Amino acid sequence: MTAPTVLILGAAGRLGSAAVIAFAAAGWRVLAQQRKATSLPEGVDQVSTPLHDTAALAAQAVGAQVVVYAVNPPYDRWDQELLPLARQGMDVAEALGATLLLPGNVYNFGPDMPARLDVDTPQPGGTPKGRQRCAMEAELRERTSRGRMKATVIRAGDFYGHGVGSWLDQAMAKDIARGKLVYPGPLDLPHAWAYLPDLARAFVAVAERCRHGAAPVFETLMFEGHTLTGHELLAHLQQAAADLGHRPASGWRIAGLPWGVIRLIGLFRPVMRELARMSYLWRVPHAIDGRSLVDAVGPLAGTAVGPAVRAAVVGLGLVGPAEGARIENPQVS
Repeated sequence: MTAPTVLILGAAGRLGSAAVIAFAAAGWRVLAQQRKATSLPEGVDQVSTPLHDTAALAAQAVGAQVVVYAVNPPYDRWDQELLPLARQGMDVAEALGATLLLPGNVYNFGPDMPARLDVDTPQPGGTPKGRQRCAMEAELRERTSRGRMKATVIRAGDFYGHGVGSWLDQAMAKDIARGKLVYPGPLDLPHAWAYLPDLARAFVAVAERCRHGAAPVFETLMFEGHTLTGHELLAHLQQAAADLGHRPASGWRIAGLPWGVIRLIGLFRPVMRELARMSYLWRVPHAIDGRSLVDAVGPLAGTAVGPAVRAAVVGLGLVGPAEGARIENPQVS
């Protein structure tokens, strides 16, 4: 039997590369669209054609039943690039007659979001980035109504694990080797997280459903991931360091982020301005209700939060194992 084919757009990014690994492990033929050559799993084919060259990209991916859109422009270039790039991804999926899988986030719900988020939660946007994400998903829904493609949005919390570029290495744990941890908001509020290897496997499960014709023309599914308060996440980071043989002699130092200073810096640095606009995510408690995804594809194996955080810390190389340290592989249950 011929293996199903998936085209992963933005395969060099964190979600894209995690998806490449997950789809290859599941026996799919994987076409990894990325401009620069990187190390890819055995059997994965690189496609170097740029996203804007729709016709050529679609010609190289003939037979792909599923397209994973893992493209994410720099945070301070969303105004110029988010929708144009997404439209190019939609064009490719339309040309292939494929199902587009889009990673969604919680921006759509805005600063007044409730503590529990599900597929029926209103999506007012509330911020420029929230409105941009809503507009992108609305256009995707409208395009599916034309009958040339299908689409599924898989909504998840903040990514962590599988490479650099997350809150862990940018702020929270960057000084973990010196006994310092940082948390961006109140420590007692829950925050939604998505361990990337688990999320990538969820994409595979949804893709299997799509290729067998079991999915509707357009749907949104919610990936529950891990919901952690600041206290809980910091405790897991401290345990991960301890497992690696690192225990600060004078105890852990815990700091917050100086949002006022970040806002001032944002007057001159667009990235900081955009981060400050989204700081409400750390002040508004939220968790994702994952029943829609389970109802669609069945129970999914997931990595326990402790081993997931430990694997993320090890992968970042922020602390190395000391002699006699206890290192465990993440246990998927």
